Amino acid sequence: MINTSFIKKFLLALTVVFLYSCDKDFNAIGDGLIGDDHFGLEPEKYDVLAFNQEVTPVQSNLLPANALGIYDDPIFGTTTANFVTQVALSSYAPTIGESPVIENAILTIPYFKHVTAVDADGNSTYVLDSIYGGTDGKGKDGKLDLKVYESGIQMRNSYFSGGSQLAQFYYTDQNSEFETKKIGNFLNDSLAIESTAFFFDPTEIVTKTTDPDTKKETVTRTPPQMVLHLNRDFFQQKILNAPTSKLASEDVFQEYLKGLYFNIAKSGSNPSNLALLNFAEGKITINYKAKTASTTDADATMEKKQIVLNLKTSSSSNPASTASFLQNVRKPDYEAATTNVNRTEGDERLYLKGGQGSLAVIRLNGFAAQLATIRASNWKVNEANLVFNIDAEKMATASKEPMRVYLYDLTNNTVILDYSADDTAPYGGLINVGTDKKGKTYKIRITNHIRNLIKDATAVNVDLGLVVSQAPGIVASSALKTKNDVISQVPRTSVMSPLGTILYGGKASIADDKRLRLEVYYTKPN
Repeated sequence: MINTSFIKKFLLALTVVFLYSCDKDFNAIGDGLIGDDHFGLEPEKYDVLAFNQEVTPVQSNLLPANALGIYDDPIFGTTTANFVTQVALSSYAPTIGESPVIENAILTIPYFKHVTAVDADGNSTYVLDSIYGGTDGKGKDGKLDLKVYESGIQMRNSYFSGGSQLAQFYYTDQNSEFETKKIGNFLNDSLAIESTAFFFDPTEIVTKTTDPDTKKETVTRTPPQMVLHLNRDFFQQKILNAPTSKLASEDVFQEYLKGLYFNIAKSGSNPSNLALLNFAEGKITINYKAKTASTTDADATMEKKQIVLNLKTSSSSNPASTASFLQNVRKPDYEAATTNVNRTEGDERLYLKGGQGSLAVIRLNGFAAQLATIRASNWKVNEANLVFNIDAEKMATASKEPMRVYLYDLTNNTVILDYSADDTAPYGGLINVGTDKKGKTYKIRITNHIRNLIKDATAVNVDLGLVVSQAPGIVASSALKTKNDVISQVPRTSVMSPLGTILYGGKASIADDKRLRLEVYYTKPN
């Protein structure tokens, strides 16, 4: 197995940038994001067929960030997010020492956060990013029943079937499989605030130590992170007293300690919340004492020592080391929207929901029917946009709205031309909010996509997919457990997100000013 420290750092940097930029409080974003100066021209408008598509259990390994917690969405329903990860020794075949005695075993996982203020004494005030739920949306008042167990399932990168070696995927619906095979009692059993009354604390961690000789006090400040004191007896036996062979190599160690399973439940009647977490930088630090080498046992002294276990990172070389498990209880309106779908006339409302949620299928049938006329008339496309109007009435109770949506080539599970074009005009997809801070529209530029359909008679008018987007730079897809006749994969950026939105569709029954249409600005010859 290769060292994944570089991959972990790269994914961390990438994820922090995207999550921080995509999940801050909304600013009013004007329609000027995409140029609207069309010199008085009126767009040609084409009918669009759009309908809902449920996302069934979907691959959840290889996510750059993973959800943990419970999100009670007043519109879409409740999502419970559990998590499993492998662990790895920071250095194999460690020299533990003689007669080791554990002091503590501490699990730490950084939060995504940013500083809002620093006082005169150097104390920082933090706000956690990517926190959803509770009553303040900042993690302070949402409590969870968090239990961390030794996992009983060894996660593997591949398996054999019919003589062929195939990639092993893990899916959002496998929580019960891992829950029933967890081993022993939960490990974070020291304090209620770290287990049955856990919450995502945004407070800076300040530690003060005093030198016994000089009496000088040292203050250490650590950004907010999950801190769990794990069961000492477990790590005394599992690590410090382990047979040397079990700690000698990664392959053997993965069979010996298969991983950690994070299980979430409601904490009494407390409001709950959910966070996207930086599990890739999580670690368990085992502090202990052991006898040093000496000529005689009588001369031996106890020396402070430390062993670190890192939480694993899913990567292309080790794709099956983590997985997110998502359990949904859907609100009736949302359930009806994803089960009573009209693929012929389209749906009046488009329900986009991240995770194991839903997406919208977009078909440019009205434009395709006019392609021959457009080519014969030699019209030149200046700009083409899809403008999605948010149903403000149905979204009125939403505590958060997706900052961005992502339009992609659903037929081929890839980006459309405008996403990757080297062009000064932005692709779009960001939310446009009003003075009330509520979302109004999402606008996406598809100029190059439309130009290509006109220019190339062999180009296929592919289905387009629309999803909520957590991290706009991530364009890879995750496979469905069971593909259907419409989709086989879902953009990974959507699987990461717990949020949802409701948009007006292109059905004829929708009011003209809200109806989804393709808008194209042309230059027409005299």
